[in-house]
Amino acid sequence: MFTPGFRLFFGFTLAAVAAAAVYGVASGSAGETEYFAVLNVETWVGVLSLGYKGGIGDHVGYVVLMGFAVLSALVALFLVAFRDADAESVGELMDDGRTPETQANLEANYWPAVAAFGTGAMIVGLVTHATIFVIGLVIVGAALFEWMLAAWADRATADPEVNRNLRNRIMRPVEYPVTAALGVAVLVLALSRVFLTVSQFSAVMVAGSVATVIFVIAVVFAIGPKISRSVIAGTVALACVGVLVAGVITAAMGSRDFHHKAPAGEHGEPATEDGGH
Repeated sequence: MFTPGFRLFFGFTLAAVAAAAVYGVASGSAGETEYFAVLNVETWVGVLSLGYKGGIGDHVGYVVLMGFAVLSALVALFLVAFRDADAESVGELMDDGRTPETQANLEANYWPAVAAFGTGAMIVGLVTHATIFVIGLVIVGAALFEWMLAAWADRATADPEVNRNLRNRIMRPVEYPVTAALGVAVLVLALSRVFLTVSQFSAVMVAGSVATVIFVIAVVFAIGPKISRSVIAGTVALACVGVLVAGVITAAMGSRDFHHKAPAGEHGEPATEDGGH
């Protein structure tokens, strides 16, 4: 009934909950008084109720352990729902107990490369800007989820077309709007870093150049006789990487100095605090 992957991560969940409870009690007031105070039931009420009915010791360590427990529980639920993406586990649910055939030749999976790119963005964000770190974290999370689902779909049946349709039916309603929103957000954020770093005249030139390149590429794709989807996806990916790299570099350089002119008084003289000359 329960797959090996589910049992493993459910064990992680129980261990993390137990560790969080012990840590919350030991780092609180019970750990600072006498040794047998940890045997008091009241000292465990706050920890087991997530702080609702009592106090907790060190909140940071407690939240980290409980967060790990929640993530492990989610992974366990995904694994038992998709049967570990394993043919033998799926065969346990079959009426005849027969293990279904699996696909021998799997399609190329690019999500590990996307996850590596997100990890690099997180590392860069640690030393440059917090926003870049958050973007990298989102990329890593999305890539891991897509990677897991692609691995499950590739082994669902022995027919590649059926596997592809199964995966698209689940993810296409989510991928299109989310990818579009994230792409626009990353593009706006990266270009804003560029505009804030270069001079006013250069910012106008950069905006015009980017708009021209996007227009030309769109026209080429529209009037092209037969352009494969892989070429279009590769071009868009390279453009996004270029914009993101430019944004990271300019964010590390910092924005330019903005000089604000003081309000002028009568006869073009600067006004004083009391309105005089």
